[in-house]
Amino acid sequence: MRGLLVGRFQPFHSGHVDVVRHVTQARPEDELILGIGSAEDSYTVENPFTAAERFEMISRALREAKLDHWIAVPIPDIHRHALWVAHVAELVPPFDRVYTNNALTRTLFERAGYKVESTPMFGRDRLEGTAIRRLLSEGSEEWSARVPAPVADYLRELNATDRLRSLTAGRGA
Repeated sequence: MRGLLVGRFQPFHSGHVDVVRHVTQARPEDELILGIGSAEDSYTVENPFTAAERFEMISRALREAKLDHWIAVPIPDIHRHALWVAHVAELVPPFDRVYTNNALTRTLFERAGYKVESTPMFGRDRLEGTAIRRLLSEGSEEWSARVPAPVADYLRELNATDRLRSLTAGRGA
């Protein structure tokens, strides 16, 4: 059996690692597909990192967590809800179950006949991409405690703080 977890992973944080661990250890999945959503978007406040950079974050974090049996696939948006599930199914290997806490994603996959399950929201009060991106743009080091150490190192390599500051300049963010 194979599961699908779709997210933007902007950035891939410790809550994402916990979700992958939960799904791969608590469910009968032989493999988990991590669908890197909005793969075509990068260098914006909401999507500052490229699909390749997000793949690298995922790879480094899950390697450190000793989690395997996963693959990551970029999924660009098509902005057509009626076609989106077929678009995803065309891009990724076959899957039996979808994991999401997003109401729209749940509705679309259920209407297409897929089994959909929610996952726990690990540390949601601290582990939320928007908050982490805001901390990065503010230059606060608090962000680094919210992502796995290898992701923090990689974000420093990317000079993510400067990237987010540049992207938020002039937005009043």
